[in-house]
Amino acid sequence: MIVIGIDPGTRHLGWGVLRGEGNRITHLAHGVIDPPANDGLAERLVHIDRELEAVLARFQPRVGSVESLFFHKDPQSAAKLGHARGVVLLNLARAGLEVVEYPPARVKSTVAGNGRAEKQQIVRMVRMLLCLDAPLREDAADALAIALTYLRRAPIERALAVAARPAVLKTSAR
Repeated sequence: MIVIGIDPGTRHLGWGVLRGEGNRITHLAHGVIDPPANDGLAERLVHIDRELEAVLARFQPRVGSVESLFFHKDPQSAAKLGHARGVVLLNLARAGLEVVEYPPARVKSTVAGNGRAEKQQIVRMVRMLLCLDAPLREDAADALAIALTYLRRAPIERALAVAARPAVLKTSAR
């Protein structure tokens, strides 16, 4: 199964694509969409839309894993982040992907074992877990961590959902 992880942002939007086959996780690609800094918000969102659409068309993922919105100290930054998330969610829905959202603390604890891990710790863990030699930008590392979170948690969450279903008694027809 191919999964894209996305770390939304209007200045830098990280993306990472992984393939999960059983317990094996393979890195396919990653990158950062960097809209021109001197563009206005609307133009940056259009840039993100076009670039993300091309990534989705190239890799054809089945699942889009996105960092959920968290409370930010600066309301204006939170609003801009919300705009970027909207473009991301629209692209994923338009492509027909299953969309899963994870809070930052869950991503950090899944990848680094600590829900308060620092950015550089996430970068180091992602590089180690995916055996990446090249330097990795923080936004791309976060996106790969979000995809890793889906691939590690989804089987457990599916098993728990099945276990929580009420047992259905089968009766034989007479």
